[in-house]
Amino acid sequence: MISGKTETYVDNKRKDDVRQANIMAAKAVADAVRTSLGPRGMDKMLSTSSGEVIITNDGATILLKMEVLQPAAKMLVELSKSQDIVAGDGTTTVVVIAGALLKQCIALLGKGVHPTIISDAFHRASLKAVEVLTSMAIPVELSDREALVKNASTSLNSKVVSQYSSLLAPLAVDAVLNVVDPARPDSVDLRDIKVIKKLGGTVDDTEMIKGLVFDKKASHTAGGPTRVENAKIGLIQFQISPPKTDIEQNVIVSDYTQMDRILKEERNHILGMIKKIKATGCNVLLIQKSILRDAVTELSLHYLAKAKILVVKDVERDEIEFISKTLNCLPIANIEHFRAEKLGQAELVEEVSVGDGRIVKISGIKNMGRTTTILVRGSNQLVLDEAERSLHDALCVVRCLVNKRFLIAGGGAPEIEASRQLGAWAKTLQGMESYCVRAFAEALEVIPYTLAENAGLNPITIVTELRNHHANGEVNTGINVRKGQITNILEENVVQPLLVSTSAVSLATECVRMILKIDDIVTVR
Repeated sequence: MISGKTETYVDNKRKDDVRQANIMAAKAVADAVRTSLGPRGMDKMLSTSSGEVIITNDGATILLKMEVLQPAAKMLVELSKSQDIVAGDGTTTVVVIAGALLKQCIALLGKGVHPTIISDAFHRASLKAVEVLTSMAIPVELSDREALVKNASTSLNSKVVSQYSSLLAPLAVDAVLNVVDPARPDSVDLRDIKVIKKLGGTVDDTEMIKGLVFDKKASHTAGGPTRVENAKIGLIQFQISPPKTDIEQNVIVSDYTQMDRILKEERNHILGMIKKIKATGCNVLLIQKSILRDAVTELSLHYLAKAKILVVKDVERDEIEFISKTLNCLPIANIEHFRAEKLGQAELVEEVSVGDGRIVKISGIKNMGRTTTILVRGSNQLVLDEAERSLHDALCVVRCLVNKRFLIAGGGAPEIEASRQLGAWAKTLQGMESYCVRAFAEALEVIPYTLAENAGLNPITIVTELRNHHANGEVNTGINVRKGQITNILEENVVQPLLVSTSAVSLATECVRMILKIDDIVTVR
């Protein structure tokens, strides 16, 4: 079989088999999540080995919990993870696109096209597709709250909690806008938004709290206060308990008077510490969890209660940064450094009962840092977890818009438009590249096809009609899943950030190119 330069190519059997196996495995993973794409997508129930049950619609969560053994299929799991990090939403989309591209690869490889040629053509096509998507985008301002809310609610529509999107979407937008730093207007750290889950009530009771919430009770020993006004809050990282030696050792006391002295010394030690704390005017103490020994003893809690100081103990190590940022105070590591200027100030610290537990709520914080707390409620653990995941997606969507302030239509419109323009571009190319680009263009149609299929419409009719509309220059026409027909999607308020679509296309292409380049799997003992 000798012809032109390297147009045809006969590979040996083994390499074909490995490639085939890789592509098949990765495609199987993609098909598993395909049904959960879009607002009418189904949910997956995941049952873990420990007997825990998760119900979710989020592509990244599904793939993360799936036990994938085939190495190439693991790449798809990584793919949805990276989409989750970059954009936060579109984790199902990215896997579905990758699956469709792999399907086209099988056809092209079957015709004898060399994998490297396919790979390079796909790379060019993906760059072109990103260009097309960017040219469709509509700029948006952060002051335009309505547009941001539309985005967040589009992201929530495909989730289990979609009926609450009118409540959760504005909540997510406000939370992100609260933590945007004017000094660095285009970056948002989602760690500044703390989500606390509390069982009981319904998702309707979810609220955003200006202030700080601890998912614990105040300590009730010896009738300490549970409500303090004009609070001065100290965040301490040392222990209020009798000192211990660093090594395990025993002190043998033979004399009763000596025993009394030890107890007395202990008491004086603790009292001395509490006097120092009280002298600064501090009346709320947040105590970090300690591993070495008890951070507080019964005795010290008793004296703290007498001094009318509200105590929240066992504050986690990783929350310290968030707390000190919110309260605008400094963590204090040693009693000698306990000074008034290191304390945070707030109007009210009180313990409120929520659902079946109690939480400590700090409100009216003076010069509060740019952080926000969201209290999520739900009637059962599954709904609660899913609400938190969906909220995370919505927050990520708003964050995408802060990073890259462009909107794009949803409902399969951008994919069809990119597919149409790539098809037209393929006709201007020569040789094998033209075939590969055309295959890429066809693969992009999987998104509208799947959307229609999941909504129970006839996919072939819908996609053909969509192509027709787009050929007439109606760029923003997409599938309106609720009405089951084709409409202008922008008028239906189905919008998504540009970053979600562009990163989905480029990440999926990158992953497919890697799978194509693999021609052998070597197991290393």
